Amino acid sequence: MSQYSVLNRTAMEADVLLATPRPVPYAVWKRTLDIIASAILLLVLFPVFVIIAIAVKLTSRGPVFYKSDRVGLGGRPIDFVKFRTMCMDADAKLAELVEQNEKDGPIFKIKNDPRTTKVGRILRKFSLDELPQLISVFKGDMSMVGPRPPLKREVALYDERTMQRLTIKPGITCYWQVMGRSDLSFQEWIDLDMRYIEEMSFWVDLKIMLLTPTAVLKGKGAY
Repeated sequence: MSQYSVLNRTAMEADVLLATPRPVPYAVWKRTLDIIASAILLLVLFPVFVIIAIAVKLTSRGPVFYKSDRVGLGGRPIDFVKFRTMCMDADAKLAELVEQNEKDGPIFKIKNDPRTTKVGRILRKFSLDELPQLISVFKGDMSMVGPRPPLKREVALYDERTMQRLTIKPGITCYWQVMGRSDLSFQEWIDLDMRYIEEMSFWVDLKIMLLTPTAVLKGKGAY
């Protein structure tokens, strides 16, 4: 299936699911929290951005940022930006590593990925590579809290239940990000995303955001 077909299918299926209305007051509060939190963090962490950018540039060949297309709300494509943590030809080398995949479902992850740079390992352990996504939150493409944005090839393998992840904006953090991260199975990820969709509220968002720094510092399941 071509990427064009995948996106068309995704958008049509997610649009049907989006027919379920979201509470308006909560939507306003959520967007307000996103704008305020992302703006404050971007200002406070600007020196960290600069330090990371210099570290990435000085220690490996290639650009500071890694950009990819992800699937967002309603199956629509969004730009996804991270600090680069892998070698330049990481995507090309993926086919050579597929048999070493340590995750179930449509995702690919291995703990000691040979494509990861030395600086990249540190950035990944403490989720510092994800910081540029604060810009996506400020723009409105993402939220502070929500399911992590999937790749197109992952969405092509989604079943009807998993497709419900696309009924809300993708986020920087979520339940499974503070409950084990990559140590959890793909099914556990989905179960926790479904739990969030059922429970989502201003206070749930705030709770997850407050739990995130501790989870990040522990570095458990981060790779």
